[in-house]
Amino acid sequence: MRLANLEGRLALRSGDGYVDVATASGGRFGPDPQSAYALWPEFAAWVRDEAHTGDVMPITVPDAGLEWGAPVPSPRQIFAVGLNYRDHAEESGVAVPDEPPVFTKFPTSLTGHLQDVTLPEGSVDWEVELVVVMGRTCHRATRETAWQHVAGLTVGQDLSERRLQLAGPIPQFSLAKSYPGFSPLGPEVVTLDEIDDPDDLELGCRLENGEVLQKGRTSNMVFDVPELITRLSAVCTLLPGDLIFTGTPSGVGGGRTPQRFLAPGETLVSWVEGIGTLTNRMVAA
Repeated sequence: MRLANLEGRLALRSGDGYVDVATASGGRFGPDPQSAYALWPEFAAWVRDEAHTGDVMPITVPDAGLEWGAPVPSPRQIFAVGLNYRDHAEESGVAVPDEPPVFTKFPTSLTGHLQDVTLPEGSVDWEVELVVVMGRTCHRATRETAWQHVAGLTVGQDLSERRLQLAGPIPQFSLAKSYPGFSPLGPEVVTLDEIDDPDDLELGCRLENGEVLQKGRTSNMVFDVPELITRLSAVCTLLPGDLIFTGTPSGVGGGRTPQRFLAPGETLVSWVEGIGTLTNRMVAA
């Protein structure tokens, strides 16, 4: 199953196009893209057993000018994990952590595929990430049960304004990573049955001119997805529709010599193997 937010409505991939879920379900499920996750077991069963997408009017393929929103537009909680790849810890000049460093990104920073991102003053860096979408309430999960609580996976960028992040006596991770548009997400949420090995996926990002900025594999995470869910849920209750940004591999602009940051007019293309490609253009304020 592949879910998208097209024109603000929940859409289900059908071949080369999409169908409107509210129409296809006869109103059983609403048009709000966030609503699927609140009813995830019921919704997933409907898609598996009852959805007949060929019998309803398809939404035109997305290249026809439809607007993409974040496929999970209003999560109650967004968790983000820092230094979760050894090579990124090394380029950051810090030790590989014994515990996952966790911060939040605020929901107002979410945006979708093909949406412009306005660059504030400062030094805006890129961080491609695999993003986990929760499908069931989860508290004190075990490694063995962790994946059972996941609705699907998507592509994300943890854009970061480094000047604000490093200002003051302690880092301002959450604020520096939560400007409007600083959490691009999408294009789709992809369920685990569509992915050969969710524990080992290539991910990366490049500029539209072909310059590769990052490339890695999720199998190189310090804390893999089951471990992150286990450790987060040991403290917090994870809710349906919550997001977990799982960390970024090496290649960020702030770790380069000389440092390199995003500029207006550049287009950032991010991908995760088997999940999709997310494209966002940077524009001046």
